[in-house]
Amino acid sequence: MQPAFAPYVLYVEDDRLNIVLMEEVFRRLPGWRLDCAEDGAQALALLAQNRPDLVLIDMNLPDMTGLELLQQLRSDAATQALRCVALSADDWAEQVAQALQAGFNDYWLKPIDVERLAQSLRVALPEPGA
Repeated sequence: MQPAFAPYVLYVEDDRLNIVLMEEVFRRLPGWRLDCAEDGAQALALLAQNRPDLVLIDMNLPDMTGLELLQQLRSDAATQALRCVALSADDWAEQVAQALQAGFNDYWLKPIDVERLAQSLRVALPEPGA
């Protein structure tokens, strides 16, 4: 019997309200697993032990920028292929382009809309065969 589809997502975010909203999104996605890191260092420590299917990275972390975290992930053979999405309230075309050029797979805007984000996650990580 094939195991059930159970995506694992790491959310790197220092704002508690955004973490609570993301947890609400994951309550609507049965079987999905969410871990949260409050800064880049904590994210790197979690990634040394686990390989999520998707990493959602806030662009403004307390210890580094989202771009700096992505650069570290892309420079390490163990994490370079991770699917990473930038999350930010900044929708300046230049910042979006810079993030995508740096190697983010996508760029999603805040504030978090629970329904829209749940749909975006399903599109980013569709169930096999769906």
